[in-house]
Amino acid sequence: MTVEEIHGLQVQRVPADGPIIATGDQTSDLIGNAWYVHAQLLVVPARRFGTEFFDLSTGHAGEILQKLVNYGLKLAIIGDVSERERDSDAFAAFVWESNRADHVWFLPDEDALVAKLAGRAGAVS
Repeated sequence: MTVEEIHGLQVQRVPADGPIIATGDQTSDLIGNAWYVHAQLLVVPARRFGTEFFDLSTGHAGEILQKLVNYGLKLAIIGDVSERERDSDAFAAFVWESNRADHVWFLPDEDALVAKLAGRAGAVS
């Protein structure tokens, strides 16, 4: 995992290749690694999450996101989730609400991430 500073924020990138993030232990490992390098934002490719993450009825997304928020970490999920949004009004609403707040963002690509951070440079802590 790489760490870089973007607009004053320590950003840790999770590689696109790797196992699906599907368990509480895997989430705890992400949090531990982020804390170790003093990251404030985790950037995870959408493809690293399994289908249960995108099905809100499983509670999987809520569990992962709640852990990250509890530890003061922000999360950017990078990639196209539009098909998942078309399949689920609940998920589409979740993405919309998440993108309005400061803890979890669903963004289509790296350019959108940099733009989001630039727009929040003074507000992100």
